[in-house]
Amino acid sequence: MTDLTGKVALITGASRGIGAAAARIFAEAGASVALVSRSNEALASLAGEIGQSALAIPCEVSRYWEVQAAVSATVQTFGRLDVLINNAGVIEPITHLADADPEAWCQAIDINLKGVFHGMRAALPVMLDQGTGSVLTVSSGAAHGPVEGWSAYCASKAGAAMLTRSLDKEYAHLGIRAIGLSPGTVQTEMQRVIKDSGVNPVSKLDWNDHIPPEWPAKALLWLCGVEADEFVGQEVSLRDEDIRRRVGLVE
Repeated sequence: MTDLTGKVALITGASRGIGAAAARIFAEAGASVALVSRSNEALASLAGEIGQSALAIPCEVSRYWEVQAAVSATVQTFGRLDVLINNAGVIEPITHLADADPEAWCQAIDINLKGVFHGMRAALPVMLDQGTGSVLTVSSGAAHGPVEGWSAYCASKAGAAMLTRSLDKEYAHLGIRAIGLSPGTVQTEMQRVIKDSGVNPVSKLDWNDHIPPEWPAKALLWLCGVEADEFVGQEVSLRDEDIRRRVGLVE
């Protein structure tokens, strides 16, 4: 396991799914964790479970000033910020383009794309001042190919993937490690929403077809280590058997 003793990670969408699993695994690895989410009660419960090394910060990532305040609170509490995990995301609205509600469609962009930019923009001054930092963004296969009913999700994930590449282009030489992680389908609440929609082949998958959230969480931890330096500026797919072996998920 990558040792993060003395390091600080801020995780968005931390109240459940991949975010909550990452919070537990990063804390086990020795990191202090700032937990960001809209779900105040679940967030407080998780922070209480982890203990003094966790800070719960209610935050709406679609509002820059709230993300900026979350980063400030993290640095004020723990003294630094070494890892930003852009994990917060929504799948809805699942709808065909001609039927899409413009407000709901744009809200998905605000969370999935602007939320990633807000995290990067707020964290960068701190990381640049330190001369080091890892920005890990949870991506998706939907960033690279259209899926029926998922126009907002696909477009926002494609934009977020380009933000990772842009961050690498502009700041890799200054010590910033930008990497995307495409986990595949994961056993989270999002998959229940997808299944209920009945739209496209993904909704037909069985629950056991999805990987547990601990897998991408462990992959995110691995991406913080020097073993993953070759992937800086790129997107890593957890569907890749070699990546799974390197993370230690399979033999």
